[in-house]
Amino acid sequence: MYNIKQLKIPKDEVLRYLGYKQQELNESMNELINKSIEECKDLIAPKYVYAQYKNHNEKDGVHIDRTNLILNGEDIKNHLLYAEKTFIIAATIGNKIEQKIKLYETINLTKALILDACATTAIEEVLDQIEEKIRLDARKEGLAITFRYSPGYGDLPLDIQKNIINTLKADKAIGLTVSSHHLLFPRKSVTAIIGVIPKEKEEKQRGCEVCKNYNNCSFRREGTNCGA
Repeated sequence: MYNIKQLKIPKDEVLRYLGYKQQELNESMNELINKSIEECKDLIAPKYVYAQYKNHNEKDGVHIDRTNLILNGEDIKNHLLYAEKTFIIAATIGNKIEQKIKLYETINLTKALILDACATTAIEEVLDQIEEKIRLDARKEGLAITFRYSPGYGDLPLDIQKNIINTLKADKAIGLTVSSHHLLFPRKSVTAIIGVIPKEKEEKQRGCEVCKNYNNCSFRREGTNCGA
């Protein structure tokens, strides 16, 4: 398990999650967003756990060695086609931020929406740091990595969440649980999969424009992977 003590919450990402598209912010809204970012930093407790496994493709999915975890779906099989090793990741920013968002929902809905966007940005930043660490470690071995892939992408079902949490023992390590509807709690949490691949198989980082949900996603970015 790892703790991340310092985490940036980029304002442009917060604005993206709020649906801003280059609109001019008035002074009061700008100040409210800035204060919400600082408040979010005080409330979050970023933690993550991951483990590296060997894996192999079978007809019924990608089998993760030394576990009962099978990643079902053609998309994840293609994603890990050249990967002999896979990282399974779970991360959270804790429950304190969620409690404060719920409080603001009863007294200041605008502040609640802004703080929620800050929290979403924060968990994405945690995943970005983890991904970068794995990328640098792989590079030392002359290898590359795939972009991170989470349950709910493509045809990888959400019901794999519980098996991922159990495999990583993330409930004990970082306090993650899974609901009967396969949702993670605390809510601002993510599980993800990254494959380690030969350098010559490295693909150009996937952009939002190739995602199946591109036309329906209000948070899409141009030229970058959507992350979670």
